[in-house]
Amino acid sequence: MANKVEKATIRDATQIHRLINHFADKGEMLPRPLSEIYENIRDYFVIRQGEQVIACAALHVNWEDLAEIKSLAVSEEYHKHGIGDLMVDACLEEAGELGIATIFCLTYTPDFFVKCGFIQAEKTELPHKVWGECYRCPKFPNCDESALIYKIGKKV
Repeated sequence: MANKVEKATIRDATQIHRLINHFADKGEMLPRPLSEIYENIRDYFVIRQGEQVIACAALHVNWEDLAEIKSLAVSEEYHKHGIGDLMVDACLEEAGELGIATIFCLTYTPDFFVKCGFIQAEKTELPHKVWGECYRCPKFPNCDESALIYKIGKKV
């Protein structure tokens, strides 16, 4: 199986939506409406197996020096094959190309991101602008995700 990371296209949006919300329905990540995926399709990377999207992740730019990795999902049958690592690497590479020094994530699986070189952070350390979409979250204001940060060039 070739694990080629590619930028998502419009034709991937419904599959990305289905993949993310499969895990959201299990309480493992936050749901994303299809309209939001279409609006932010340029943020997404995917890995396909044939015509099927088996993994996705988004790099969302928040500010000149800050971006977020979000909506990282890998089909269950492809867990433990390094595909999540490939998705994170693609996001970090793009952040570096854009000149963004700090990447953060909010996650229910902090150990995975620590393995990728992220360090635990207090949510209060993140700028207020990153909370722009939080008011739409069903768990707002009682966020139970862990915050992690990655500094380009300072892998732990």
